Amino acid sequence: MRQYLDVKRQHRDAIVFFRMGDFYEMFYEDALTASRVLELTLTSRAKDSSGGAIPMCGVPFHAAETYLSRLIRKGYRVAICDQVEDARKAKGIVKREVTRVVSPGTFTDASYLEAREPAFLAALSLTPGGAWGLAFLDVSTGEFAAAEYSGTSAAATVASELAILNPRELLAAEGAEVAAVVNGLPGRLTRVDAWTFEANQARERLCEQFQTASLQAHGLDAAPAATAAAGAIVAYLRDTQRGEIAHVRDISLRVAADALIVDPVTLRHLNVLEGADGGRAGSLLDVLDRTATAMGGRQLRQWLMRPLVGLARIQDRLDAVEDLGFRGSERGKIRELLKGMHDIERLMARISLGTAGPRDVVALGQSLAMLPRLRGLAEPLQAPLLRSLVAEVEDLTDIRGRIEQTLVDEPPALARDGGVIRDGHDPALDDLRAISRGGKTAIASMEEAERARTGIGSLKIRYNRVFGYYIEVSNSNLGGVPADYIRKQTIAGGERFITPALKEYEDRVLNADERIAAVELDLFERLRAGLAAEAPRVLDTARAIAAIDVLAALADAAAALNYTKPHMHDGDEYSAVDVRHPVVERAVTSAFVPNDVQLDGSVSQLVILTGPNMGGKSTYLRQVALLALMAQAGSFVPARQAKLSVVDRIFARVGASDNIARGQSTFMVEMQETATILHAATSRSLVILDEIGRGTATFDGLSLAWAVAEHLASNNRARPKTIFATHYHELTDLADGLPGVVNFHVTAREFKDEIVFLHKIVAGRSDRSYGIQVARLAGLPPAVVKRASDILRALEQDELQRGGRPSLSGQPPAEQRQLGLFQADTEHPVLARLRALDLDRLTPLEALTLLADLRREADQ
Repeated sequence: MRQYLDVKRQHRDAIVFFRMGDFYEMFYEDALTASRVLELTLTSRAKDSSGGAIPMCGVPFHAAETYLSRLIRKGYRVAICDQVEDARKAKGIVKREVTRVVSPGTFTDASYLEAREPAFLAALSLTPGGAWGLAFLDVSTGEFAAAEYSGTSAAATVASELAILNPRELLAAEGAEVAAVVNGLPGRLTRVDAWTFEANQARERLCEQFQTASLQAHGLDAAPAATAAAGAIVAYLRDTQRGEIAHVRDISLRVAADALIVDPVTLRHLNVLEGADGGRAGSLLDVLDRTATAMGGRQLRQWLMRPLVGLARIQDRLDAVEDLGFRGSERGKIRELLKGMHDIERLMARISLGTAGPRDVVALGQSLAMLPRLRGLAEPLQAPLLRSLVAEVEDLTDIRGRIEQTLVDEPPALARDGGVIRDGHDPALDDLRAISRGGKTAIASMEEAERARTGIGSLKIRYNRVFGYYIEVSNSNLGGVPADYIRKQTIAGGERFITPALKEYEDRVLNADERIAAVELDLFERLRAGLAAEAPRVLDTARAIAAIDVLAALADAAAALNYTKPHMHDGDEYSAVDVRHPVVERAVTSAFVPNDVQLDGSVSQLVILTGPNMGGKSTYLRQVALLALMAQAGSFVPARQAKLSVVDRIFARVGASDNIARGQSTFMVEMQETATILHAATSRSLVILDEIGRGTATFDGLSLAWAVAEHLASNNRARPKTIFATHYHELTDLADGLPGVVNFHVTAREFKDEIVFLHKIVAGRSDRSYGIQVARLAGLPPAVVKRASDILRALEQDELQRGGRPSLSGQPPAEQRQLGLFQADTEHPVLARLRALDLDRLTPLEALTLLADLRREADQ
């Protein structure tokens, strides 16, 4: 217990798995926590110095990974304390050490990870000058990147990046004030010593890890905050994994200008990664993900999260998809081959971390065996990007050969179980195996000889770990036991004996078996260490395979779903014919109605889109934005033809949302998201806005919507391509007074007091929303629908009398007031008498008398 407590003092924030024989035991508070979380039986052991029983629970050593996965999913850290010497040879207490610490950001077991999603460990640093550094590493693959942010919007940008990355664990210095950017983040926040983020030490640590003299080649020389965060991750991994992390051998500095910016709000509104219910179903990722490997699935996700902005790179991807699209036979064979390939990236990571078992290594060898055939199948491909990727795929025959020559084809899960190393690989091991097999054969022969010598037909030679080999004789046959038998143990049904000859064979067999186990384990660990040193070569090949897989999947989607190659350019025109929504068209049972889009920076820079509820405005907005995202990620698009200018950022404000946890209403969230757009959009951005201002009073909302649309259309700093969907039909007057503003509407027809949605977008304005007809379709009681119709007629009549439409000057009239929902259909008598007055003929005395009469009448 003293040994345990020493370990626990060093790992106060972790549950300690303390190895005792075939179990990992937990004590005190750890036992109470683990028994509750893992539903284990809580027991106790001998009393401690204070006289109280020590709470205890445990899990079998061979099943530890399953229990670890459950604890890590709950957000706990676990320190694994192993026996580091042979218990049979130890003098006194067996020596134990913490061999690794696992946490949500460092656990790489397959049962814990989602095969097609990254699992990031992130770190956040803040310099005295106010610069934020963010680094993130997927320990399971070695993907490592960093970024640095400064300026007034730096904290908001960091919060946005964290929301997109969704790290499993986030490191921050003790005492660092990071709540502003991590509030609401679902991952675990782990505090580490502040010195971990010291810039000079971080730089040295990274240079040592990458085996370089400086960080200039990685772009980090002029990014101290990013360097500090990246260095903290490496320090944390070295401390927790207690070994080499050879698969982490490169890092990239992310710069905003390198990718199309898609913030988490836009990703959510466009359902890029998740559908409306939170899972993959109903998302763009679900539609496009036809990848054959988990590596490809993660790569596709990354391409959709960070589409390109460089025209040449976009064109390279589109050309590659086109090449694979035309070569259906080759594409099919490549995809079929890839389906049999294991997750090379994650296998290599576990090998580098020293957690891979024999089956992991054999799976790597089986995957590498497919590489020559993959290169052969890809030989006809001509697109420059594909040729480059195929060139990056090494045969790796030396690595595969080393695995095949060392390990058996179907090894056990754990190296300690034996039977891992192939016969003929190591002469010394072969000799030991011959001794073991010969001894066991001799023992089997001895059993037959002893039965013949004693005449006891039921005599058996058996083995257990306590006594070794022994002869067992039943009580009824004890009279036939020879004098040279040495009694060892009495049992319920008989006696157990040994003989000098049996002990001699036992020593030969057991010594050989012990040495076999030690030699096999040593050979396996040497193989694993040798493979870890080859991590850069293997991972480069794996990432090239992942990219080929993604391109083939996009080509397959394009062929199956009738997508077309977009013409991408650096100009101003953003137009497409017969555009469809990639997700909705697969969900609807009837034929999807396609629509055109035409945007530019002059004639149609801002589209005011009106029309009825349920008419398809929101779907149209989303499909226009998804065109850009898909095309710049490298995918063909759901349209008959498309000519798309490269955009630098997509902003989507579609649908109602709120943040109850932060006390923010739907309207507040809407205004915050709109503010972000107005501040950050450029003339190369694409903006889609749906129903701005509907969360507040009618004329408040109209005024805000008017001002936002006017700003987007006339701001000298930035005039982004914009589609503005609204029920405020007054906004259509903007097209009469502002250049670049045009009106479009969604068509609908009334037939026998019913509404028919045509889902077609046509030029011109609409002056009706058909809200009451939609309410009738939704099943509101007829009495409610009729009352709503009566109120609507009264409101429209009152509005006409007031002349309440905004003026064409672009300014809503100041004298407008809020409409009353339940105004009477007839005018108040006082107002009627006032309107009938002839002020030119009214004397002062008559005026005073009339005023008294009106006062009395108004009070009635």
